[in-house]
Amino acid sequence: MDTILILDFGGQTSQLISRRIRELGYYTEIIPGETEIPSKLKSNLKGIILSGSPYSVYQEDAPKLSFDLASIGIPVLGICYGMQRIVKDFGGTVKAGGKKEYGRSKVFFTGREKDRGLLHNIPDGFISWMSHGDIIENIPRNFDVLALSENHHVAAISHREKRIIGIQFHPEVTHCQYGTEILDNFAGIVCGARKNWNVELFIENTCRELRKRVGEMKVLLLISGGVDSSVLATLLLHCLNPKNVYLLYIDTGLMRKDETEEVLGNLERLGAVNINVRDASDRFFEALEGVEDPEEKRRIIGDLFMKLEQEETAKLGLKNYFLAQGTLYTDMIESGKGVGNRAQVIKSHHNVRSPLVEELREKGKLIEPLSILYKDEVRKLGRKLGLHERIIERHPFPGPGLAVRILGEVTREKAGILKDADSIYIEELKKRGLYGKIWQAFAVLLPVRSVGVRGDSRGYRYVLALRAVVSKDGMTADVFQFPTKDLLEISAMITNKVPEIGRVVYDVSSKPPATIEWE
Repeated sequence: MDTILILDFGGQTSQLISRRIRELGYYTEIIPGETEIPSKLKSNLKGIILSGSPYSVYQEDAPKLSFDLASIGIPVLGICYGMQRIVKDFGGTVKAGGKKEYGRSKVFFTGREKDRGLLHNIPDGFISWMSHGDIIENIPRNFDVLALSENHHVAAISHREKRIIGIQFHPEVTHCQYGTEILDNFAGIVCGARKNWNVELFIENTCRELRKRVGEMKVLLLISGGVDSSVLATLLLHCLNPKNVYLLYIDTGLMRKDETEEVLGNLERLGAVNINVRDASDRFFEALEGVEDPEEKRRIIGDLFMKLEQEETAKLGLKNYFLAQGTLYTDMIESGKGVGNRAQVIKSHHNVRSPLVEELREKGKLIEPLSILYKDEVRKLGRKLGLHERIIERHPFPGPGLAVRILGEVTREKAGILKDADSIYIEELKKRGLYGKIWQAFAVLLPVRSVGVRGDSRGYRYVLALRAVVSKDGMTADVFQFPTKDLLEISAMITNKVPEIGRVVYDVSSKPPATIEWE
């Protein structure tokens, strides 16, 4: 297939660039930014995109290209750090900016006719999305400035003879106006690539690879009942012999209210043959006793999941088997597992950074078919495989469960309080027709108590934070514009029905700068 290659320099949106372009129908692959281009890709390679990076190009250890840009011979698009890499490699200069640019910024054209099609049908003065502290001081010889930001910094450049273009903004982020059109222009007009990528092809390729790799060996999947693990279970049952697919549900005591019963019903409807359930809530609460650090919580939960998996597989008589996980792109990115290994850790996902998981990955015993997909792509995959819409539209739920929504030490008492409050919140969203308008909604139990009055008595009770965001893929998110009447009524309902909670607040932070989850 015609391929657009993304060189990953550790930027948090490297995978998102790939996802955006795939959504347009073009096939993409990602490799570390400092490695040689594999020979297998060269024959169908139509264009290269240089990603962003947490580094500055003038730093001594900044990632560099393994090839000469001037002689590559195919179109190149540099995004943010990628543009600065182009500037430096062609003899220009980059410096730390006096005024950093983050968020929305208007872009004004200075030489659109020299963009070789990148800005085709893009209006002047469109709103871009910036995220950088460095700026272009001097552009290289044989380059033209195509656009400036509203702060008069260089926003786009183009080589006069070669199809090498750089842009300072991020077209892959949904907040960038015409970002999708710009990426489509690059892949389709500048590179001349064909649209030959879709979900059907993903299923076909994945099934072929799974059957070749797994054969008649057993596969174990730790299933939570959420979107990711349910879609993966359906995919495994579709691609492999159902008798060889073992689904293990571990009740941690940190799931939503009444979730265990709901999960078991869903698993039976999937047509699974081997379903195994383990109540390990006592083990998890004991292991988390006295632990407040969120990264330590994730590590403990991840390791305990793996230990329980080993115990259960021994009971089932499984010896030589594969472990399947519903790991997504976002899990890998936020855990600092970008393809180029230059990514910084935002939060460690227990299914990515647990030592036991990494050991299985190194041994080649880990199967993660969804790790090249984003949440919206996983939902499309689930629909294609015939998964019930009720499961597909469930809001994301963290692997560690309520442990990372209880700030501070996790106890069974706090888990019970949060389950009751969260259940009221989610059920009310569904009754009021708001659930489907929100990407993710949940409640967070804060480690503080606030004075309140109930009847004629005063008391100190817990503070609960409500969170609701809208997003497309979880990489960026805006606060849900909650109807005031609904927010007030839900808040009152929680404080009336959950006596341990005396105050409710609403989180109005977007991502970035905040993450969606609190921990």
